[in-house]
Amino acid sequence: MPRIDAFLKLGLAQGCSDVHLSVGVPPMLRMHGDLLPIKFRDLTDTELEGYVTEILSDAQRERFHSGKDLDFSYVSEDGGRFRVNMFRKDTGVGAVFRYIPNAVPTLEKLNLPPVLQDFCDFHQGMVLVTGSTGTGKSTTLAAMIDYLNNSRALNIISLEDPIEFVHPSKKSQVIQRELGTHLRTFADGVRSAMREDPDVILVGELRDAETISMAMTAAETGHLVLGTLHTTGAVKTIDRIIDALPGELREQTKSFLAQSLKAVVTQVLVKTPDGRGRKAVVEILVNNRAISKLIMTDQTHQIPAQLQTGRNIGMQLLDQALLDALEKKEIDPDDAIRYAADKRKFHRYATDSAILPALGADD
Repeated sequence: MPRIDAFLKLGLAQGCSDVHLSVGVPPMLRMHGDLLPIKFRDLTDTELEGYVTEILSDAQRERFHSGKDLDFSYVSEDGGRFRVNMFRKDTGVGAVFRYIPNAVPTLEKLNLPPVLQDFCDFHQGMVLVTGSTGTGKSTTLAAMIDYLNNSRALNIISLEDPIEFVHPSKKSQVIQRELGTHLRTFADGVRSAMREDPDVILVGELRDAETISMAMTAAETGHLVLGTLHTTGAVKTIDRIIDALPGELREQTKSFLAQSLKAVVTQVLVKTPDGRGRKAVVEILVNNRAISKLIMTDQTHQIPAQLQTGRNIGMQLLDQALLDALEKKEIDPDDAIRYAADKRKFHRYATDSAILPALGADD
């Protein structure tokens, strides 16, 4: 058994989401959002490099020794599945192992708004799930793919970096392809997928102009495209896509977003009141005629007002969702304040008065 499995087994027993290994400090566990060390000695460079290289293939070992980072999936001997990032830093090797449950979560189990299920029923267009790193975007998309897999007879092509949740084909056929193993870039994967009679294409990350452009083409030509962006709100998502493409394509990009962008879901993970878990809280944009007009007329700054008044069709601002969750006692008030845009609305919920001065009088 690879020696690193002992740390992973300990992390799973504690219920952590991530195991961090870094030179000069003991192994650390991400527990409900907080990073906590385990009782172990500080890891040395030689020791840690020995641990991590035990689980690499010859090709991965050669790539890592050439100075490149690695992203891959790893299944420990006891069956735990992890998404792994390995890197080098000033003091030596580092690695982060993100636990991927074997059972694909459902939208109901994640307690996400019912409108997300409606987004799965689109036959074409683009649906984006956005948020910072570690906010559960991949988990939400996996739940959406699982819903499609169980409810419709489709050809679903999922392009991932790396493959995380494994989807056995059920009512649908699910084809999962991994960056670096089965395809060179996401853009190449989308280009190839469009020749493979797809109904749904999942793009693990819209990380560059070429990938965004190919995904837009797929969405315009009769496919449902699901994807992620590292943006923290609906407005920032739209602006990011417009800014990512060349200036001469600006009007064309705005036209695509106005017509083919179906929805944007932006999520954060907020601690539960007992501190023993985290709940996904989401901002939701559902594209309609009013939002399309704001995109075309460069008035995206007015979109939040539409989200606030569009609750009858499933839209909501993140602040609205946070307040709703607070009133239901589903999230910790002090943690909720961290994610709020207008923090003044949340002052009365704070249980730790020490955080209020830090927010500032204008927050």
